[in-house]
Amino acid sequence: MKQKPYQGMIAILDFGSQYNQLITRRVRESEVYCELVPFDIDASRLLKLKPQGIILSGGPASVFERRSPLPRQEIFDLGVPILGICYGMQVLGYLLGGKVSPTPEREYGASKLYVDEEDGLFERISSPTRVWMSHGDQVKKLPPQFQVLAHTSTCPVAGMGDAKRKLYGIQFHPEVVHTREGKQIFENFLFRICACSKNWTMRSFIEYSVKEIRKKVGKGKVVLALSGGVDSSVTAMLVSRAIKDRLECIFVNNGLLREGEAEEVRRTLAQHLYLNLHYVDAEERFLARLKGLADPEEKRKVIGEEFIKVFSEEARKMGEIDFLAQGTLYPDVIESLSAKGGPSATIKSHHNVGGLPGFMHFKLLEPLRDLFKDEVRVLGRELGLPGNIVKRQPFPGPGLAVRVAGEVTRQRLQILREADKRVQEEMKKYKGFKDIWQSFAVLLPVKSVGVMGDQRTYEYTVALRAVTSRDGMTADWAKLPYHILERISHRIINEVKGVNRVVYDISSKPPSTIEWE
Repeated sequence: MKQKPYQGMIAILDFGSQYNQLITRRVRESEVYCELVPFDIDASRLLKLKPQGIILSGGPASVFERRSPLPRQEIFDLGVPILGICYGMQVLGYLLGGKVSPTPEREYGASKLYVDEEDGLFERISSPTRVWMSHGDQVKKLPPQFQVLAHTSTCPVAGMGDAKRKLYGIQFHPEVVHTREGKQIFENFLFRICACSKNWTMRSFIEYSVKEIRKKVGKGKVVLALSGGVDSSVTAMLVSRAIKDRLECIFVNNGLLREGEAEEVRRTLAQHLYLNLHYVDAEERFLARLKGLADPEEKRKVIGEEFIKVFSEEARKMGEIDFLAQGTLYPDVIESLSAKGGPSATIKSHHNVGGLPGFMHFKLLEPLRDLFKDEVRVLGRELGLPGNIVKRQPFPGPGLAVRVAGEVTRQRLQILREADKRVQEEMKKYKGFKDIWQSFAVLLPVKSVGVMGDQRTYEYTVALRAVTSRDGMTADWAKLPYHILERISHRIINEVKGVNRVVYDISSKPPSTIEWE
């Protein structure tokens, strides 16, 4: 764990809450740097981060369980302010001499919070105020030296604190939007209790990152897989600023891109990024490898393997290369850590964070691994990237292969490209397009009967998917106006040969995912 040069760092101990990333985001939105760390981190490692505050996250466990995750007792003796959220509050109560008991029924949902003590954590908080509860246990007896700060009709100790030692606990979740004044509660902890400074900005991040890249790379060369998406483009711009023309970029056309995308990406990159760009047309190779495959994970695996082969072959032509730069983001890091056995639930299986195949003898360079997606967009603007790159909707690494449900064929790809082209054209005319996280078409391996021009048809079904989100970790289906949906459906059915039915996906994430595969 390397200390970042941001005064006022907050360490968030991960007890497995589904809202952990939201806690991290809320702290950073207040321009304070923070990191999610293992719940059982020892005090010496924690002190190396020089935290000005510690947050104990929520989690699905109960402190009564035999193997419930508990922090090391010594963290309470560091003299650093601590805020426990939900399970984190129960940990405080349990380990510091209070009493925690199960509630007759699990409490989940909105509740009215009444503030008993305004000074400190609940400064400038309304009483009552709406908060979001999600718990099965409660602190029934306060630890020594603590006092009740807030309560609800069903939770007598909904907030507690020891102002002298700066230890606080709240039974609700201030990080979710359902808690009306959650932002103020976080800011009270960060600035009134921890005395943090507002210095987490993308401008400071650029200055720090450029120095770190130069220091790490030295006189070496770096290669990067450039897709034209936000993450890889921002990574390229940042590394290029640090080491200039010692960065080589490879753009692999895997034949799974959208209509005209390869040409558009090459044109945009040439006009704005001024990079050493190597273009590889590998469409035939990828389609050959995908022939006969229908399982989503198999398709992802094959595409990943073939990409590494193509990329490695091209990189070898460039002579001695020392580093591989990747656009790994902070959610990728968190998810990869949870997959290794942490208390958080594993969400994705296809990230390869912090590791490379044995035959790729590069050192890894991941300058964005501390950032969320929206922070990357802000960083891109600070670096001077054009809006069509910074605002570009996320596009899956396996491309259209995961939007052609089932086997990928040249014909199915062409049908999907034509359908998706109509989706993009109509969505860009929509006034609310700026609020859409992703909008695209999916070709289903389902044929249905239709009637066109007095003739019976038996053709494919296209599903429309449009979601709103802040970071892609959770998403809600977009409530598009009927006339937009009607226009898209009309154009696809009438203009795309092979499709006679269009449906709209109204599933949110969770329980669904944004992509279909």
